[in-house]
Amino acid sequence: MVEKNALFEIRNFSIHYGDFLAVKNVTVNIEAHKITAIIGPSGCGKSTLLRALNRMNDLIVTAWVEGEALFHEVNIYHKDADVIELRKRVGMVFQKPNPFPNSVYENVAYGPKIRGIKKKSQLDEIVENALVRADLWKEVKDKLNESGMSLSGGQMQRLCIARSLAQEPEVLLFDEPTSALDPISTANIENLLQELQKTVTIVIVTHNMQQAARISKYTSFMYLGELVEFGDTDTIFVNPRNKLTEEYITGRFG
Repeated sequence: MVEKNALFEIRNFSIHYGDFLAVKNVTVNIEAHKITAIIGPSGCGKSTLLRALNRMNDLIVTAWVEGEALFHEVNIYHKDADVIELRKRVGMVFQKPNPFPNSVYENVAYGPKIRGIKKKSQLDEIVENALVRADLWKEVKDKLNESGMSLSGGQMQRLCIARSLAQEPEVLLFDEPTSALDPISTANIENLLQELQKTVTIVIVTHNMQQAARISKYTSFMYLGELVEFGDTDTIFVNPRNKLTEEYITGRFG
């Protein structure tokens, strides 16, 4: 299934941890300004594939890849690829909120400062804009000097999203971003992601199939490291082509 507006093109892509083959020969495209969900049982390779999109697996010394992962038609695993620039353009939000033990302001200003932005008025604007986009500004505008660790779980996760947004990424990767949150915080994050897709391409790994059905345009179903089925979310959930997909979605395993 080839998208006309593909931002990522994954081609015959495999990921190994030493001798273990974690992701097997995946070919899939990620369309710009849409939400793509990756679903499947634990240990199926979905988080490994997600982390490959900004080379987070490089942090694991035994990890190595085969095939191509093209971002804007450039292979991000080419020997001359700029990994730091890639991670600026392709941000990541993890399962558990992980704000820095600094103030709300410093959490969001961290990336821009690293990029060399020093002028306070410019940093103020970046911080406010990122917090507005993360739907957090109204709640923390009077707490900017308080610790990011003092916020609620849902607020901390939105702070982590704001921290990523301050880097002006093109893509945000979410690895189970609501699994540690209550239903109200989960709904807030889901609403936020649907708003953000207007300006940012989103890929989300989720165990929550209802979440995938609610918010994504496309869904990838993975099993034992293989991409079993990829397509329009409504089709995947209502009329899957593969029997294994149907069995997983209907709760017969996983």
